[in-house]
Formats: sequence, structure tokens, C-alpha cells
Amino acid sequence: QVQLQESGPGLVKPSQTLSLTCTVLGDSITRNFYRWGWVRQSPGKGLEWIGDFDDHGTTYYSPFFKSRASISRDTSKNHFTLRLESVAPEDTAVYYCGRIRSPALMGDYFGHYYGVDYWGKGTLITVSA
Repeated sequence: QVQLQESGPGLVKPSQTLSLTCTVLGDSITRNFYRWGWVRQSPGKGLEWIGDFDDHGTTYYSPFFKSRASISRDTSKNHFTLRLESVAPEDTAVYYCGRIRSPALMGDYFGHYYGVDYWGKGTLITVSA
């Protein structure tokens, strides 16, 4: 049974950097043909794809987040991290980590979100002074 567990600070001040970690149980983030990444849902909005990485560790980002998002992985701990710089109140959202099997995509170069086949329960991040 695949389980993804997000962890984060809960509350972040504007202009700071948000750091979230996704710990994966029951699967490997280096498994062939799978991609792992982050999506979020802000109040009153749909799901937004932030970015993901493939089994080679190559990262892909939504154009809406590319300038301030960074995804990295730690294969020894089987977890991956999202860093989002210069957060603002508009970044208040529930952040989810997820997995998708290739050739399906989690998102595309236009920023569209397509889906995941497994995801965590999500963690609420509030950006406020």
C-alpha cells in the first residue's frame, strides 16, 4: 500500500520560503516510469500543478511556479521536498504530494493539471503575518 505523507510548518510569513517534505512509504521514488510531485488547492480554486520529477530525477515545473519553486529528492530517505520562495497570502492552500505513472502527466508546460494516482492527505499552509 503506497502512502504519501506531507509535512510542513503550517504557518509561514509573507516573503519567507516555504519548505514541505513528502515521505513515501510502500514505494520507491526512483521506481521506473513513475513521477512524483506537488499540487495545491487554494480556497475557492481548483487543483494547481506546481511541479514534479521523473525516475531519472529530472524536474518539471508549471510556468506559474517555475521562477520560485524548487523540488529536490533524497533517495536515501525516500522523500522529496518542495521549496517555494517569496510566499504571499495568495499561496495559502492545502498542499498535496502525489504520484503518477508515465506516460501520464501530472501537469504540462502550460501549467494544466492532469491528475495523480496516489496522493497524501494534504497539509494546510497559511501565509500570514
